[in-house]
Amino acid sequence: MIQSYKDLEVHKKSFALAMDIFWITRKFPKEEVYSLTSQIVQSSRSVSANNSEGWAKRVYEGVFKQHLIHSLGSNSETDDWLNYASECGYLPKETFTDLVEKNNSIGRMLTKLHQNWKNYEK
Repeated sequence: MIQSYKDLEVHKKSFALAMDIFWITRKFPKEEVYSLTSQIVQSSRSVSANNSEGWAKRVYEGVFKQHLIHSLGSNSETDDWLNYASECGYLPKETFTDLVEKNNSIGRMLTKLHQNWKNYEK
């Protein structure tokens, strides 16, 4: 039974991915701190943050779904930043592939949740 946003599988996975990205970016060059590093950390964190904020407002289906759309946007942005990190040579191919696969899986989960969400019943 889902009693908290922390019980949502998509939240668990998006939080874990954001933490993976955080730790990996600690190895990026210092000149990227205020550009690529901060952007990819921020977008990856935004996925789970929007899920938690939307959950708190779930009594309003449209508001919750709007937060899921914001999560999807941040998920897509994270994918783009991962591509930059890879092209800049900051991510080994296997790490890049793993992160992208996890990110894509989260995107599919968010899409499915958005499509299947029913009004929260009090």
